[in-house]
Formats: sequence, C-alpha cells, structure tokens
Amino acid sequence: MGKKLKETIHANGIDIGIYTEDFENEFISLTDIAKYKNADDPRFVIQNWMRNRNTLEFLGIWEMLSNPDFNRVQFEAVKKDAGLNRFVMTPTKWIEEMNAIGIRAKSGRYGGTYAHVDIAFEFATWISPEFKVYLIKDYKRLKNDENSRLSLNWNLNREISKLNYRIHTDAIKENLIPPELTQKQIVFTYANEADILNVVLFGKTAKQWRDENPKKEGNIRDYASLQQLLVLANMESYNAILINQGCGQAERMKLLHDLAVQQMKTLSSLELTALPQIEGK
Repeated sequence: MGKKLKETIHANGIDIGIYTEDFENEFISLTDIAKYKNADDPRFVIQNWMRNRNTLEFLGIWEMLSNPDFNRVQFEAVKKDAGLNRFVMTPTKWIEEMNAIGIRAKSGRYGGTYAHVDIAFEFATWISPEFKVYLIKDYKRLKNDENSRLSLNWNLNREISKLNYRIHTDAIKENLIPPELTQKQIVFTYANEADILNVVLFGKTAKQWRDENPKKEGNIRDYASLQQLLVLANMESYNAILINQGCGQAERMKLLHDLAVQQMKTLSSLELTALPQIEGK
C-alpha cells in the first residue's frame, strides 16, 4: 500500500490525512481522527472502538457489501466475543483474519491506520458528533475544490483539442483531398483521418465506440481522461506536420503511436495497457 499522501483536511484544529489508491475510493486517517480524543496514544482509541460490538457489526456489513473475498465464517466466530472484557481487536488483526479491505494499516512517512470514507465517518461519530460535523464540512470543501479543478482542466484540454483539430483538418484539406473528389469523399477522408488518432489512442474508431455505447451521449473523445485529451491535442498537431511532410498513413500511425506511448508515460503513472499495439512494431 505504498501510495503517497494525497491531501490533508482540517477538522477543528486537527490535520487529517487522506490518500487514494484508484482515484475513486479515498481513505481517511483514523490515527489522525483519534488524536482528537487522545493525541498521545491514538492507537488505543482505535482499538477501543474496534472492541465494540456495534462497530464490528458495522464493519462486517460494510465488507459484505463491498468485498467479495471477506471471510464471513471467521467474522461470525469473532462477532460472538465482541464487547466482552477479554475481547481484543486491532486493525492488523481485522485485516489479516477477515481479509478486510475497508481498513488499511499504512507504514512509512505517513503511516498509521486508514479507513474508507464510509468507515472513517462512522469512527468520527463515535469520537464526537461535533467533531464529525467539522470533518464532513472540510471534506466537502476538499471535494468541491477538486471538482472545480477537474472541470476547469477537462474543459481546457477539450478546447485545446478542438483548436488543434482545426489545424489538423486544414492540413488534410490542403494535402489529402484532390479537387476532383466529391463532397461525400471529402467527408469520408476527414472521418478516416480523425479515426487514425482514435485507433492509435483509444484502440477503436468513433463508430465502433458508438456501437458499443448506444446509450451514451456525445462521442468517444467526450469520455477521454485529461491525459488522453492532452495527448490527443499533441497528436493532432504532430499528424498535421506529418501530413505536410507527405508521410503515408501506415508510417504516421506508427509515429503517432510512439508519441502517444511516450507522452502517456510522462503524464501518467498508470499502466499503459489501454494503449493499443500497432501491428508490425
């Protein structure tokens, strides 16, 4: 779980770390939340919370709904002892015995116990209802800020892509469309050149995407990531240069694919398995 800390929120004077593994499911530091109650030994606070029968039942239900590999048999055996004086439960024990995914034990610079947002808010309620209100308020502020940045960046890159597309289509008109072509042939040539970029970056043509997604509005590029849109804009400019230089389609596809792979490696830490392989490379 070697992911670096993503963000920090602030709840009533307490700094609370958040990290994400897949840019969708976020995990909030229970260790930081527990400091609101006991700054010297937050681990003791978390263990006390996990000894509670209601807590175990909540965690069990969450895992059953979210984790197909959750060890239900072991959970039922452990739940019987929850709340008794002899009962002890720690984050590590919960993770290992139940094969749980909602709570994570993290080591390193930002080490501690983290939990999925749903679980973290439940823990905050147990700590203090007032503190939970502060936590939710700043978490919402963080998400609103992220959504604003995402919307701005996505729209900016979409507009850049549209501007570069004009350069791209002008190059097609000047270099690939002889005067004797019919209007229908001209339209087909535009679509064909656009689909070269679609195939290189997305692995399919615009029509193939529409056939696979009949209920979605827009086109394949409307559902592209920020990284893909930026690479697409650069590909359009590069393709226009290659067209002006007289490169054929097969050669341009290989060069454009090399560009896409290189730039996606630079722009993203995600694996590049989504980029199609060009035959013959």
